[in-house]
Amino acid sequence: MWLGAVEVTPDNIARMTDTSASATSSGPGTDLDWKGMYTAAGTQGTLFERMEMELLELAPDRAVGRIPVQGNTQPAGLLHGGASVVLAETLGSLAAQAHAGPGRNAVGIEVSATHHRGAREGYVTGTATALHLGRTTASYEIVITDDAGKRVCTSRLTCMILG
Repeated sequence: MWLGAVEVTPDNIARMTDTSASATSSGPGTDLDWKGMYTAAGTQGTLFERMEMELLELAPDRAVGRIPVQGNTQPAGLLHGGASVVLAETLGSLAAQAHAGPGRNAVGIEVSATHHRGAREGYVTGTATALHLGRTTASYEIVITDDAGKRVCTSRLTCMILG
């Protein structure tokens, strides 16, 4: 579920590097609406849109999102492994970009995934959790589960912080 877009202003962007508890919370009524900032940046015409991703939470140390299985399958009807990796890299990259802050960019330099089980219906939900938040790199573990809470995939992403 998306929140409404917030105005992207220099003040809002500058607060992206604030790591206080109020700034790292997401959702309405918090000092910084990370999801709204991403929505304002736009996803039209991107893989995010084509895969029907939903961003549920976003902060520098954690991101949660989901995709429907339908439309993201391989020919046998199972969730495509590449779809899991795209979800994982997207969530980790968004969190890393939030960590990087204004004037800097986070780019993925390594991603790996272990596929544990298939999914045929419903949604899969990914949760990216920071393992390391440094000056030049950020690393995340991303766990993807099905609607029953069973682990579908475990991924690890490292992003380089540029700028």
